[in-house]
Amino acid sequence: MRAIVVDGVEIPESLLAQEVQNHPAASAAEARAAAGHALAIRALLLQKARELGLAAEPEFDSAGREETAEEALVRAVLDQEVEVAPPTEAECRRVYEAERARFRTPALYEASHILVEARGADEAALAVARATAARLIEILNAGGRSFADLAREASDCSSAAMGGSLGQLKAGDLVPEVEDVLTAMQPGEVAPEPVLSRFGWHVLKLDRRVEGRDLPFELVHERIALHLESRAWTAAAARYVADLAAQARSQGVALTLTPEGGVRNGSATLGDFLGDLGAAQRLEPWLESVDADLLRRLRHAAASAETPVGDFVQAAMAEFVADASDERWTNLISAARDAEDPALACLAAVLRSKLVPAKQTFTLIRRVQS
Repeated sequence: MRAIVVDGVEIPESLLAQEVQNHPAASAAEARAAAGHALAIRALLLQKARELGLAAEPEFDSAGREETAEEALVRAVLDQEVEVAPPTEAECRRVYEAERARFRTPALYEASHILVEARGADEAALAVARATAARLIEILNAGGRSFADLAREASDCSSAAMGGSLGQLKAGDLVPEVEDVLTAMQPGEVAPEPVLSRFGWHVLKLDRRVEGRDLPFELVHERIALHLESRAWTAAAARYVADLAAQARSQGVALTLTPEGGVRNGSATLGDFLGDLGAAQRLEPWLESVDADLLRRLRHAAASAETPVGDFVQAAMAEFVADASDERWTNLISAARDAEDPALACLAAVLRSKLVPAKQTFTLIRRVQS
């Protein structure tokens, strides 16, 4: 069974393939990376919950969806381990003064319209509808009829029953082409020309405008404090998770996920061989039979460093653990997989990467893309 290592967690390829579906990304590599990180963090948090002896009852969110038992445990870990101090009033006031535009009531306006729909899909029908709307504007400008009365008689919109009134509106409530015209008008003004939208031709009137006003600090203090505390908690939780991952990486392979998603301690062969002096002592006779060239390189390197072979091997392993990336741990697991003595196979793989120069590749002919 193939596996990869992410943040000190060994993840089966089969489980990663299932998780990738939950992480859409611009490329397959990005999706795999996101899926691997999500699985690793979940495993580390669940293991932490077990270490802390936590139990948690699943809760429901605002949409009525219930947590899984694992989601409840993850929440319990973060609730217990991540703490942030509430923001001071001075911090809240700084946000209030720096972002005053966020703490204003929206500008509101009241408008009315008369909708004239085209009685067909061709240009001629559209032109006839526009002419009708323009004639209605002429009647309104002449002062002989009220807007409300004319809307009740002529509008093709359901607002006709209310004299064309669209009620109280804010930015974004109407289609842009209509809203843009109303924004430029003065209260009581009728637009001089009909305005076309996907609904038809509009005769527009701006009835009233109410500008936004600043909300007092006392009214928004609690909202600002909640926002700052939430932001601080999110940052603290991210740091906590990053620390868990760093600690797991420092151990090599701290945890292993089963194909079913269960969590167990990392492979003993990968966790124990780092301090296994016996493995280092067994290494020389084993290499003599399976890789004499690597044994020769090992002895030469140890002699050059004026240190016993066993000490050289232990130092090489310590260096590997300190610097190894997830990719190198994955390669190490592959080397140990199905080996008769996984500890020796791991030692040999690390030494080979340290002592055997990588093969150079040469390109005889370089193709130039046109």
